Amino acid sequence: MNMKKIDNEIDKKRRLLLVGCAAGGLGAMAIAVAQPKERVIKVTAKRFDFSPSVIPLKKGVPVVLELTSLDIPMGFNAPDFGVRTDVLPGKVSKLRFIPDKTGEFTFYCDIFCGSGHESMSGSLVVT
Repeated sequence: MNMKKIDNEIDKKRRLLLVGCAAGGLGAMAIAVAQPKERVIKVTAKRFDFSPSVIPLKKGVPVVLELTSLDIPMGFNAPDFGVRTDVLPGKVSKLRFIPDKTGEFTFYCDIFCGSGHESMSGSLVVT
């Protein structure tokens, strides 16, 4: 093979690579655009109460729960979605997840916070 043929082959491969990269980039952009935007929900905990106690969600829509405690250390546990965190006074704890099933699911405080702790729960309602 002479040098001109080699250069032509290299140019062809470069063009194919550029076209492939461009197509892949457009595909990745389409996927990024198709992803629903993360929904942020603020949740406040205080002795024996979460507010809101009922949190409506959409299946497949990413959610971030931003949890704070007004008084003492708490826990937030939503076992049906495999998420839990400590909720500390003066700090924001963030839980990110994507609800993957519909229905009503219980969340609860899993750090003992005094008499009345056993009633500290709420619901994630996923449609």
